[in-house]
Amino acid sequence: MMRTATVERVTAETKVFVELGLDGTGRAEIATGVGFFDHMLHQIARHGGFDLVVRTEGDLVIDAHHTIEDTALALGTALDQALGDRKGIRRYGDATIPMDEVLVRAAIDLSGRPYIVHEEPELAPYIGPVYPTSMTRHIWESFGQTARMTLHVDVLRGSRPGGRPDAHHVVEAQFKAVARALRDAVYLDPRLAGQIPSTKEAL
Repeated sequence: MMRTATVERVTAETKVFVELGLDGTGRAEIATGVGFFDHMLHQIARHGGFDLVVRTEGDLVIDAHHTIEDTALALGTALDQALGDRKGIRRYGDATIPMDEVLVRAAIDLSGRPYIVHEEPELAPYIGPVYPTSMTRHIWESFGQTARMTLHVDVLRGSRPGGRPDAHHVVEAQFKAVARALRDAVYLDPRLAGQIPSTKEAL
């Protein structure tokens, strides 16, 4: 069974194409026009073990908000579609990821019920020239809503004692943690023999 999806999202502000394969090798082709965001989407693919193609054309002349938001919405939709009826998946996944001084925990329930919790320290306003750090929470909200998942992302440690958080490390560790948690949650568990992982018999 090939768990793949292709999603196109076109608005007056953006044009997004996403192709996602859940049972891949971490291959990624990413181009959104926002360099740091591209780097983060590569983390999702590589550490999640997903094959991922993302091509976004957005109104970057205004700012990066629409480009990032609509890409996250399309990626979540692709995940939802690739999961299909969600039979046989582990459903739950979690990961605690260190990145030098930063420690992040992500926990996922592919429950069909969107609920997002996100905790991070105050960060510098931008990473690179165009990625607003305020968008990280919005990425998880947009991605989680369209993927129909419960998602908790918590920065357990953002810096050395008395130090200022390195925004790049804090955000990148979040993407790596979410990727690893997703890898476990989407895994087809042979012990479930194609069953829905819920006593409700529906997700």
